[in-house]
Amino acid sequence: MFSNIYPNFHKGRILKREMLESLRDYPRQLADLYFQPYSDGIVAGTDVRVEAEQLVVGCGIVKHGGRLYTLEEEQQVPYSATGKETVLKIRFHAAEEQSDYTVYDAELVLDEEAAGGSELELGRFKLKEGAKLRSEYQSFVDFATEFNTWNMIHAAYAGVGQRSVHPALMRYFATQLLSRGSTNPYDIAFAMQCMSQEAVDRELILHYIGTRLGMGYKPYDNGQIHKYLGRILDDVQGGNRRGPDLRPGGPRRMIVE
Repeated sequence: MFSNIYPNFHKGRILKREMLESLRDYPRQLADLYFQPYSDGIVAGTDVRVEAEQLVVGCGIVKHGGRLYTLEEEQQVPYSATGKETVLKIRFHAAEEQSDYTVYDAELVLDEEAAGGSELELGRFKLKEGAKLRSEYQSFVDFATEFNTWNMIHAAYAGVGQRSVHPALMRYFATQLLSRGSTNPYDIAFAMQCMSQEAVDRELILHYIGTRLGMGYKPYDNGQIHKYLGRILDDVQGGNRRGPDLRPGGPRRMIVE
């Protein structure tokens, strides 16, 4: 049955272990239940701020192995120019049994390897010597600029059932789409979803791309998703803003890669 049990602390009553355990366990149980449908990845926060000599990772929540981890204070990660692709990751360690606790720990690391099974990517960059790393973008395509640019396209963002795409990327896309004056009903509906949700469902993104570009549903990775969303913005910029012909047998456009 459903329940909400709260211990009564009254003068003269015996303080029982079960009463304290209920207070201890309730927040953890509530969080686990709420985020149970989510995949592993970034659940909230952990935004990365680029500074002159360090990356600053903000407070947040991530999920790994079905378990929630919290970062309660900002963390600084020094970086340097190597000219090679460098990935900022969360690396999870095996559980450590202590006398009073079981500790599930993780650390922030920078290296040149893609995130493995016990890691989650927060972003990547390739910085040339003497250049400055930036996180201000001139266009949607600029998110994928190879050198000297913070790249969040491949960040492991949690979603319902499967990982999604970083919300900052999707909000930028939606803002560009609406500002260019698209009247396509698919564009407007999808942009509203991007602006109103923390993480857009990956299935919705894939179906939108397939329908909007007439290519059908395909399980694209994050890099391909970014490329095709950029193509949609180019399509709108080029003046193709009318809504699709939804009549049975209406004309269809085919894109050949």
